[in-house]
Amino acid sequence: MAKYTTSDQIDLPALTQRYKLDNAQLAPLAGGAANSSFKLSTTSDEFVLTILDNHDWPSAQRLAAHTQAVFQLGVPTTEVVPAPDGSLTTQLRDQPVILKKYIAGTVQEPLPVPLLPEAGRILAQLHALSPQSPGFEDLPAGTRRLSNTHLAAIPQFADRDFAAWLTDRLDRVHTAEAGNPRPRTVVHGDLFADNVVVRQDGQLSVLDWETISLDDPLLDLGMAAVGLAQDDGVLDPERLEALLAGYRDIAPLSDQDAEALPLEVMHAALIIAFHRYYRHNIRFPDPAKSTIHRAMIRFVDSVESVIKTG
Repeated sequence: MAKYTTSDQIDLPALTQRYKLDNAQLAPLAGGAANSSFKLSTTSDEFVLTILDNHDWPSAQRLAAHTQAVFQLGVPTTEVVPAPDGSLTTQLRDQPVILKKYIAGTVQEPLPVPLLPEAGRILAQLHALSPQSPGFEDLPAGTRRLSNTHLAAIPQFADRDFAAWLTDRLDRVHTAEAGNPRPRTVVHGDLFADNVVVRQDGQLSVLDWETISLDDPLLDLGMAAVGLAQDDGVLDPERLEALLAGYRDIAPLSDQDAEALPLEVMHAALIIAFHRYYRHNIRFPDPAKSTIHRAMIRFVDSVESVIKTG
């Protein structure tokens, strides 16, 4: 299983000395599939301390720089707190850590429909950023896409029906994408409700820039549809339209893009289906979660019905 840091493993005196903090107290925060996060409170401020359990030092530095770049370019997200020497990351017990400003608010799953247009606007705002902006010099490409290694693993899946289903639909998506390449933009890659904070002022902030990359904005919009426009396991037209209405406020979709979007929603769902199977059946086998990948089959069926009737 993946290993995570517990509060008793954190050298709090060393951390407070590093950041010049007084009377600091730690409390674990829920969520986070890859790293360990804690709320760090002082007499005057509140922070989030993230232990990057699954990062090495270079990747931690990139994550901190990308997060700070997005914040400084005006996307509503958390601000990285530099150490007194200006560095955005530090190291505790051989693990990289990032300290960020705490955003007071709640995660609401599902995100209420009236808030979906704002989520769409934030995504369009992100897609409009220049990849040449400071902090984006080393953005990877296509982080959320399945790699050649991932694709090669599918024929070995023990769930043979799922492997055949996944292969068939990925082939369909890849064929369509090859005939209609689109410019790459800065994308989030994981705009699900658990990465959105409803702040105390009722506005939204987006968290978790682990999968930021340069990629097709329609695939990113499709991933947001998987994350935010589901209802009872299927694509909900009302939720999708609310998300798209906000997106179009900033980035109008051409007729060609609108026609291509359902296929990119399906592509995003196939990526999620793969990772659910791969994580819970191969990397970290968990009998309790060994079949959750199959929920995406029903979701993809609902998207395919949109493609056929659109």
